[in-house]
Amino acid sequence: MTGIPAAGNHGGDAEIVAAALGMPVAEMLDLSMSLNPVAPDATAVVGRHLSAVARYPNPGRATAALAEAMDVDVDRLLLTNGGAEAIVLLAAEVAGRVEEPEFALHPRGDSGPRWRSNPHNPSGLLAGADEVAGVWDEAFYPLAAGQWTRGDVGVPVVGSLTKLLSCPGLRVGYVLADPPLVDRCRSRQPGWSVNGLACAALPDLLRPVDLARWTKDLGVLRDALVDLLRRHGFQPYPSDANWVLVDAPGLREQLAPLGVLVRDCAGFGLPGVARIAVPDSSGLSRLDAALAALPHERNQ
Repeated sequence: MTGIPAAGNHGGDAEIVAAALGMPVAEMLDLSMSLNPVAPDATAVVGRHLSAVARYPNPGRATAALAEAMDVDVDRLLLTNGGAEAIVLLAAEVAGRVEEPEFALHPRGDSGPRWRSNPHNPSGLLAGADEVAGVWDEAFYPLAAGQWTRGDVGVPVVGSLTKLLSCPGLRVGYVLADPPLVDRCRSRQPGWSVNGLACAALPDLLRPVDLARWTKDLGVLRDALVDLLRRHGFQPYPSDANWVLVDAPGLREQLAPLGVLVRDCAGFGLPGVARIAVPDSSGLSRLDAALAALPHERNQ
């Protein structure tokens, strides 16, 4: 459909798509970004820490709070400006390669450790217990597995709290590794990389985290999404993550004018595949109505 900007590389295109359609972005249900649908609203918590904008950020207290939540030594943890910075810092130290399809920001060298997202991005499947990697990207692991980290000894990890806490604009990620590697990554990090609001609010944002309950609740919503999609004639692929894939060429362009945005997986080398984030119950109802409004033959 004309008038809808082409999909970006990472989803989260609601603002530019809504602007192109003349729609307030707040009215767009953005299922192109895979966030935690059962996380508490982060805006109220962040709002209590607005005075932090008048100070230079200090990540010490936030790092300690995350280390306590994850039950890891604080010297093994480096807070970063989102998972993207964690990847850049670690890749600069260890380089690496991938087996496609894989997340676009991972290094794509000819040698070095294999980087592996877990659950796999884009398929959404958790790695088997016998599968190994040189670097684990666990941005979505806590929600899929109900625990903070897989915990392979000696294997560095990159993570993204913005997925778990459903606050992508806040930008909080981390490197989890042996202390010497963390120190080398820290030496590459620009000063004040993690913003003051994130540093101030993170301890409070972590307080209500309940991985076991959130993973269970997510599973219920994911099953409901799968059932909904099947009722509309789609066949979702199996997933352990907070999204599902479907073969649905053009679905992004069909749904966007109806106020629902899904992700086009052509950037993963999967043309014709749509990735649909698991929404909350209200989002499920909106997606159901939008799919029902599509031409009948489109859903077959």
